[in-house]
Amino acid sequence: MAGASSTVVDDSSGDTDATGNYLEWVDARLLSVIAGSLVVLLAATVLQVSFGAYPLTLGEAWRTVFNPGLLFNLDLWRAFLLGAELPDWLTTRQHVVWNIRLPRVIVGVLVGANLALAGAIFQIVTRNELASPYILGVSDGAGLAVLLTLTMFSGMMGWLPLLAAAGGAFAFLLVYAIAWKNGTSPIRLVLAGVIVGSVFGSLQRALFFFIDDLGVAMAAQTWLSGSLLGTDWEQVRIALPFTILTIVLALAVTRQLNVLLLGEKTARSLGMSVERVRFAVAGIAILSTAAAIAVAGLVGFVGLIVPHMVRNLVGGDTKRLLVGCLFVGPALLVGADVGARLALNPVQLPVGIITGLVGGPYFLYLMRKQENMGEI
Repeated sequence: MAGASSTVVDDSSGDTDATGNYLEWVDARLLSVIAGSLVVLLAATVLQVSFGAYPLTLGEAWRTVFNPGLLFNLDLWRAFLLGAELPDWLTTRQHVVWNIRLPRVIVGVLVGANLALAGAIFQIVTRNELASPYILGVSDGAGLAVLLTLTMFSGMMGWLPLLAAAGGAFAFLLVYAIAWKNGTSPIRLVLAGVIVGSVFGSLQRALFFFIDDLGVAMAAQTWLSGSLLGTDWEQVRIALPFTILTIVLALAVTRQLNVLLLGEKTARSLGMSVERVRFAVAGIAILSTAAAIAVAGLVGFVGLIVPHMVRNLVGGDTKRLLVGCLFVGPALLVGADVGARLALNPVQLPVGIITGLVGGPYFLYLMRKQENMGEI
């Protein structure tokens, strides 16, 4: 116990050493993960903006995306992020790239970051490496709230992220209540999540019997599959504030997350109110999941496999894990979206299909590689 206590003090005393180095947690492995993710993301971005009804060469796409006159133009960003009128001096190529294709990439970055971050937090909070927004039922709860809004309460679209967060929070509380029996365990949480997810998923499918408009039904089906098709700056404006908020909050509680990883008994012996901290931190993951689902639908497996990938690459330190997820998640999702767009061109698949096709085999690989999967 003494050894565990000293470890916690070291991890939670701050991010500085005796010399005041605030970045001592950054190591070569994390920098390699960040650099590799950025390379994949840049390549996927150029590919994404190159293809379409208005074709561009890779060089033209690169020069248009990274044109300093556009990148650092405040009027342009005011139009994109605040909904102001677009400048009339944009050329056709610049309009196609910046106003039609690039928002899809940015939404993919935000969704990938949110889902990866949420997955990592849920795995830490439950000390269960099988946990994710989808396996714990959070995504199905948020999804049901969003689907109800899309099909029956369209006048409340402006409240979509908050409604999704409320649905996800209700689902998580339900999972916890079902799993609770003088405490919880990894297997009980997973089983409760499967039960709640199945029920909420059935309710989602039942809603289709009450939709009379074929267009609404098709849009809802695409949303259930997880898709970035048709996303624009409006989706960026919806997801960006919540993404910034959840990232800041998540990085602010890394000390508490490190303590939770040591187990409930050790955490309580150090004076932590475990249940209060667990629910507060879970709230961050729920809001992060809601922001992703509100703009892209049910994109599966990202929250499950990205934390595994990053943990294998950078280790289990919470801050390195979360930062790594913030880079690997976007690279994976934007890359998958490029595959979804080009695999059966001109037919575009929902990106959730690609992440499922990639995530399923990867998870099976993890199961075959590791003899004991479950509690962290």
